[in-house]
Amino acid sequence: MDIRNLTLETEEISIRGRTLKIFLPAKLEEIFQGDPFLEVEKFPFWAKIWESSLVLADYVATIEPPKKILELGAGLGVPSLVAASIGHKVLATDYEELPLEFIKLSAKENNLLVETKILDWRNPNLSEKFDLIIGSEVVFRKSLFDPLLEIFKNYLEDEGEVILAHPSERKRVLIPFLYSAQKYFKVLTSIRKFKSKEETAEIILNRLLKIK
Repeated sequence: MDIRNLTLETEEISIRGRTLKIFLPAKLEEIFQGDPFLEVEKFPFWAKIWESSLVLADYVATIEPPKKILELGAGLGVPSLVAASIGHKVLATDYEELPLEFIKLSAKENNLLVETKILDWRNPNLSEKFDLIIGSEVVFRKSLFDPLLEIFKNYLEDEGEVILAHPSERKRVLIPFLYSAQKYFKVLTSIRKFKSKEETAEIILNRLLKIK
């Protein structure tokens, strides 16, 4: 699918005094023609700016640059773009090419340097380690627990951190994942409140530190 054939819109986000313009699809039907209830696997959840990504971006914005950052399941790449805006070196990854095209467009619009790469967690073609591995709403299926943990173990610097953000509704799948992660990482948890015009969302923020 060619991004040049899609109807686009922009949304402005403000994180700690920095305002960025984010490109996203304006018409869902242009990128998905199926039934979202019957084809959950194919539904483009990445096509929206989720509260978890904003909370993750806000946290990353507090980290002193420059750090080498890998974002998993980047979607529209809000945390990556915010990280790049304060001087971090960022690689934004996703399983699909189309969301990465939106990240490239947003990066260009905001005069930012963000590298992008298609990444299959089961066969990660990465060649370097990172100071930070970040992801919002990346824990969603038990079959991906081990591939995720292997990425964390193999591609995180010894003094690095994994930073994850998930809505509290994901506890049922998140808690078993964090339990598995405790074999290799010290897990720190905090709760962040995200207030929008409609409601207040509760976001779980986790930091994973390598056990030495």
